[in-house]
Amino acid sequence: MAKAYDIVVIGAGSVGVPAALALARAGLSVLVLDEMASPGQLSNKKAIGGIRATHSDFGKIRVCQRSIEIFAGWKEKEGDEIGWLSNGYSYPAYSAAMESKLKDLMKVQHGFGLNIRWVSPGEYNELVPGISMSGLRGSTYSPEDGSASPLLAVNAFFFKSIEAGAEYRFSEKASALRLAAGKIASVVTDKGEYACGQVINAAGNSARAIARLAHLDVPVEPDNHEGAITEPVQRFFGPMVVDIRPEPGSANYYFYQNHEGQVVFCITPDPPILGVLNESTSLFFPQVARRMVQLYPRLASLRVRRSWRGQYPMTPDGFPIVGRDAAVSNYIHAVGMCGQGFMLGPGLGELLTRIARNEETEDDRHILRSFLPTREFKGVEALK
Repeated sequence: MAKAYDIVVIGAGSVGVPAALALARAGLSVLVLDEMASPGQLSNKKAIGGIRATHSDFGKIRVCQRSIEIFAGWKEKEGDEIGWLSNGYSYPAYSAAMESKLKDLMKVQHGFGLNIRWVSPGEYNELVPGISMSGLRGSTYSPEDGSASPLLAVNAFFFKSIEAGAEYRFSEKASALRLAAGKIASVVTDKGEYACGQVINAAGNSARAIARLAHLDVPVEPDNHEGAITEPVQRFFGPMVVDIRPEPGSANYYFYQNHEGQVVFCITPDPPILGVLNESTSLFFPQVARRMVQLYPRLASLRVRRSWRGQYPMTPDGFPIVGRDAAVSNYIHAVGMCGQGFMLGPGLGELLTRIARNEETEDDRHILRSFLPTREFKGVEALK
């Protein structure tokens, strides 16, 4: 058998790579396994880059607040350009019902310490000049939210994790988890076998398949979304705009201007399109372009450079599944990020390290109540 490790992480993506960094910096010997040829080649490189603490739940808010601290301070502390932009998030309201819903949610968010406020239609037009004012009642605005490049960030985390001592095996697929006395003794791949003290499943779309290797199950189902990016232009608006009004065929859509001036956008299909389907469709552009231009006419003349399709590994309630398994105590779940793995990743990496070292704080335990693998999955995350 090959070298033994304190912990084997399965998946070198939005969660697995920052987890490897935090684990290695904490002094643990770490091996990361991934079936792709390099880090971040599945869902990470298809993320649009938004990073928000604007959620409806303590767990997501607290983890993402820590992620934002890491992203925002990365260049100064670590020296790498990752495209961080503190551009904020906004949820405009075009009906009394939506205004009431967002304001009620703000009370919960304020209770969890989120920096978010309500802005008037006039104030919102200053943040997003030229936004449709017809029926606009105002918007939430969380200025500390932001964005970064998923490609630059995952590579920065990857190289720093190697400096800290983490090891990676790419183009290597986990095929079995050997159990002994109710614990995982080793991870078997198509190329070797690695003894380990603990295992973290951070396998994204493959989360359920990896869990089944340990005779476990997690309700994670990939859900397909399409995104696109325009040519770069001079900056002309500030925050991410999230329009949560449902329409036939789509539940919501969102767009922002990244650090290079490109407008990045995505739509949430309704009903969901389940499975792993990576081909772009002919439906996406007509559907999302109409909605975006109606809301923000200044977008009409932008030229789109490319589009892509990726997956959100979804859970039934829109919350991640994180924590030790009740049946296999050295197996740690870090799956079902529901399309938010990039924004959760750095904060979650530190939390996973405290779990692995049995050093959870009271705050951690509060966070993990939202992510329990044993929960009934009956709730619904309001801003998933």
